[in-house]
Amino acid sequence: MPTLYVVATPIGNLQDFSPRAVETLRSAAFIAAEDTRVTMKLCQVFDIHTPLVSCHQHNEERVGELLAERMLAEGADAALTTDAGTPCVSDPGYLFAAACAARGIEVRPVPGCCAGVAALSVSGFDAREWAFYGFLPRERRPLREKLLAIAAGPGVAIVHESPYRVIELVEAVAETLPEAALSLSCDLTKLHELTLRGTPQEVLAALRANPKAEKGEYCLVLDLHAVPAPEPEAPPAEVGLEARLVERMLAGESLRGATEALAAQGEKKNAVKAAALRLKKLFAEEERDA
Repeated sequence: MPTLYVVATPIGNLQDFSPRAVETLRSAAFIAAEDTRVTMKLCQVFDIHTPLVSCHQHNEERVGELLAERMLAEGADAALTTDAGTPCVSDPGYLFAAACAARGIEVRPVPGCCAGVAALSVSGFDAREWAFYGFLPRERRPLREKLLAIAAGPGVAIVHESPYRVIELVEAVAETLPEAALSLSCDLTKLHELTLRGTPQEVLAALRANPKAEKGEYCLVLDLHAVPAPEPEAPPAEVGLEARLVERMLAGESLRGATEALAAQGEKKNAVKAAALRLKKLFAEEERDA
């Protein structure tokens, strides 16, 4: 039975590429790459001549199935790579891995770099429990809602962000979760690696003062332990059966028709009939008083 190897690649420093990863790519029948141009450069550096096939987020639903069938037909091992870091973690590849697993093909990791975990490791935060959220919504309201949902989860959260939107992200954190502590890492493992730590306002000020802030990819780690628990929302007021009957009557239905309609919607017949009787009694009393 063939094997699919999920191979982590360097996120910047090529010396992080393990000998096992190099040998795995060399011995595979083919490499399924997120971007063949990027993986080709890596292969050239390490003298790897394995054929490359494209497997990215726009084609892997179809290609993943085809490649899994090819592995079975040829009895061929394959390797899966992303442009940088660990495939399937906020990167393409999981559909290919799922297609292999569904066919009984063994799927094995070849561990290595993961930007989110690397950023977490230098944050100084208590990482016994944490959650990874990848890229957050871009629009202001969905972003705020997502941040509030994140605050209700584990005490530490990791997110990714583009250099072109990182200031807007930290601004949203400062407005929504001002009590959070942040550790913001950029260019991890590269020559100009940088990590900023502090309150959201402190990190935001440092970003705004950095003329090169729009370079490199960012990993933001949020320590949410000091963020107050959100106030539980009051449950929506339940509309009584009498009120619902009246609404339907105002829309033109008879009391009998409204009663039958609510019962047809799943309300308990006895409860609806009792509500209708109370309305009849109320209407009768109003007629007498008129």
